[in-house]
Amino acid sequence: MEKVKSGLYRWVEDQDYDELARIKKLYPEGVLCLFSAWHYYELSTTFPYQYHLAFLHKAKPAQIDYPPIQFYYWSDKQYHLGIVSNESNNIYDIEKSVCDAVKFRNKIGEDIMLEVLKSYMKRKDRNIEKLVNYAKVMRISKIIDPILKSLL
Repeated sequence: MEKVKSGLYRWVEDQDYDELARIKKLYPEGVLCLFSAWHYYELSTTFPYQYHLAFLHKAKPAQIDYPPIQFYYWSDKQYHLGIVSNESNNIYDIEKSVCDAVKFRNKIGEDIMLEVLKSYMKRKDRNIEKLVNYAKVMRISKIIDPILKSLL
């Protein structure tokens, strides 16, 4: 056994342990966002010390001790835009995640926002048209357009 924290242990031989699957089971309506999504898509070198989950603004999820989770409460339009689901998690697609970096640039820092945008622009699977459409819906097109032009 391995001590995770005070009062919480896990089997060391348990190779099937998947925190993301556990989070999806505990919070089926939660969507990985911000730092968790950027890490998943390899858009940022910042390693999140906690999971970042988005919920509808009316949700009241119960907080658990482990794994550490930061909750965000977003409007219907913001929450439902770009959700991708698979067996292990719900996550925002890459374009929505990039738009989130621009939208929350004052909270996360401009350096992280620029890192996310530059990493996205280097990808071969990028979809600029989708990114611009998301920016319009999220009302950040006046901010992201000049940045995109300088990166192209």
